[in-house]
Amino acid sequence: MRRRDIITLLGSAAVAWPLSAQAQQVRRIGVLMPLTKDDPEDQTRVAAFEDGLKQLGWIESRNLRLEYRWYAGEIARARILAKELVDLRPGLIVVGATPGAMALRQETRTIPIVFVAVADPAGIGLVDNLARPGGNATGLTFFEFSVGGKLLEVLKGAVPSIARVAVCYNPQSGIFAPYLNSIQAAASALRVELVPAVTRDPTEIEAAIVAIGREPNGGLICLPDTYFNVHRELIISLAARHRLPAVYAARFFAIDGGLVSYGVDFTDLYRRAGAYVDRILKGANPAELPVQQPTKYELVLNLKTAKALGVTIPLTMQATADEVIE
Repeated sequence: MRRRDIITLLGSAAVAWPLSAQAQQVRRIGVLMPLTKDDPEDQTRVAAFEDGLKQLGWIESRNLRLEYRWYAGEIARARILAKELVDLRPGLIVVGATPGAMALRQETRTIPIVFVAVADPAGIGLVDNLARPGGNATGLTFFEFSVGGKLLEVLKGAVPSIARVAVCYNPQSGIFAPYLNSIQAAASALRVELVPAVTRDPTEIEAAIVAIGREPNGGLICLPDTYFNVHRELIISLAARHRLPAVYAARFFAIDGGLVSYGVDFTDLYRRAGAYVDRILKGANPAELPVQQPTKYELVLNLKTAKALGVTIPLTMQATADEVIE
């Protein structure tokens, strides 16, 4: 081979190698979101997640390909989309909320999973324990069952006259019982009567709210559940129509017109999930990455809604709130 041909061959290899290496650096990640593509809350979560990744050098269309799916709080749809994502054989799957995480757990025990906003991951068998998950899944939990009682305390603190509270729960979630137990314990101490209400569809949601709205000094709690998040517009409008004070476990309920919310910052959880994605893509074993627990809860009050309900939230609570909407 002539010297000129050798130089040409080497030069071609030098150009081709970086292009090949760059192509290999594009990582595919599946993302299973709990609400809908058009839901402002899920749009905010997606933006936070991608921002968290960007801060660590992972950028969509450059070295990352994100495959999004939304299951709209429907367990059956979560299972279908979980299988769809697993069939894509991504390097990792990020999933929001308990139904999606459990659906993925049934589909794969090998593809790494980073879950976000899952309640009691050890109790539902998603991980062996929080300190050492032991399988292919780890992530961020968002709620302790004991905080269920705190929701009732917050509602009673906002509206001291409340004496009877409907607790809406979806039996399909599979984790409602510990929440109910926690709220019942708080109800005994606060001398509040609880009215558990099975709400599996919008018709039952409306029936529960109408029933408690007929009674004087009534209130409403919706347990933390993706199903209620999806139907929050209906819940908030019904509570307003029946002049029913209500407390929710997520800030976006209060932002959208609910009276009061107490819970973790979901946007922050999704942003923080980027760090675990980064570590796993760089070789970390999810079995050895401890599940992160919430460290801060935020209280949000909507005084505009309080005024519409004819409720005066005590100034002491307003002073301690993390956010007051006027």
